[in-house]
Amino acid sequence: MAVVAAYGLPLAYPLLLPYVRRNHPRAMPGLHDVQYRLNRLLTGPGTVLILVFGAYMATDRDLWGEPWVAVPIGILAVIVVVGGGVIVPASRRMAELAKADLERAPAGGPVAWSAGYDGVYARYMAAEVLLGALVLVAIFFMAAKPFS
Repeated sequence: MAVVAAYGLPLAYPLLLPYVRRNHPRAMPGLHDVQYRLNRLLTGPGTVLILVFGAYMATDRDLWGEPWVAVPIGILAVIVVVGGGVIVPASRRMAELAKADLERAPAGGPVAWSAGYDGVYARYMAAEVLLGALVLVAIFFMAAKPFS
């Protein structure tokens, strides 16, 4: 349940953000602000719960040597590093940059994203797609239990 709660919505961001950016660009500052808030209040603590619950179950059943435990733990370490080093700061920065770009746009006119916003957005999206793929690989290992 912690995996679904922590990573369910972030798995949808690579589909959601380009759609909103293209069709409702004036919503981007608020959307990025919500992303930042959810990362701090849901995804981060959810990641800690995943580690705690996973460690408890692996210890209780003496499963630490199983590949379907070791691979997801390694993936969780990558998620922590990329999430804390790229995703969280990028979502905060995108909110700031999108707001500034929107303030420069003519009222009711098109929004021209700055090079700064576009650069952070591109790095964020690449990281989010990577993390989404890693979450799916971890779920596969935990469900299918290959190499055991």
